[in-house]
Amino acid sequence: MEDYFGNLIIIGGAEDKADKCEILKEVVKKTSSKGGPLIVLTAATEYPEEVGALYKKTFNRLHLHDIKIIDIKDRHDANKVEFCKEIESSGCVFFTGGDQLKITSLIGGTGLYESLKQAYRNGTLIVGTSAGASCVCSTMVVSGKDDDSPRKVALKMAPGLDIIRGVLIDQHFAQRGRIGRLLGGVAQNPESLGIGIDENTAIVVEGSSVFRVIGSGAVTVIDGSLITHTNISELLPQETLAITDIKIHILPRGYKYDMRNRVPIPKRENKEDKNEDS
Repeated sequence: MEDYFGNLIIIGGAEDKADKCEILKEVVKKTSSKGGPLIVLTAATEYPEEVGALYKKTFNRLHLHDIKIIDIKDRHDANKVEFCKEIESSGCVFFTGGDQLKITSLIGGTGLYESLKQAYRNGTLIVGTSAGASCVCSTMVVSGKDDDSPRKVALKMAPGLDIIRGVLIDQHFAQRGRIGRLLGGVAQNPESLGIGIDENTAIVVEGSSVFRVIGSGAVTVIDGSLITHTNISELLPQETLAITDIKIHILPRGYKYDMRNRVPIPKRENKEDKNEDS
């Protein structure tokens, strides 16, 4: 899946489910255009019945009724032929929040995992919120200390589902003060683009390396490709990180970013925005 960009909506968590529902309406719009059911995968949460029912009720209210809930309780479930077939025929697969390690440990390397990758290749929309957002990366953020200076031990990472490569995604970003831990992640992996997504905010990837921002918050992009110095390899675990010449972009609704070329696209340069203003 090298350098492949399909259809993704990656949400920073706590998306609005009761008022304007901007992000979930985008999910409904894209799912409806593809045909096939929306599958809610509740593997991450400790409360699969409650979470599944909440999303089903919300999507029904937004006039999407072809919804299936799949709760993967163990790796045996993740190899069931019927679940794999449902994933392959879906219009959208929606990963809920919870614990991203539960998702990868239950699904990684199974038949459902292979079906998920094939569905993505075939155009299925993949959506992840909170833990479901982190898990879509090749390397995912697992845990780390919030609201602190960047330190060597401020971030723990693990292999993700490998849906999108070359990025590290962190969620609940501004609300939990996670810039320090994402800076540490980029310092350790400067070839990876750091993407921090606020609550009720999402990036939308539509078959290219360019994403657009929707929702009420901002997306923080950390580009470490031009770092001239970091002491990450010399630090003791609790010592503070040094990084020089790192590039950071803050992108609200309507802005875009080209992940391949590492270039932000201001709102005024978007053609659709020009049309709206004319």
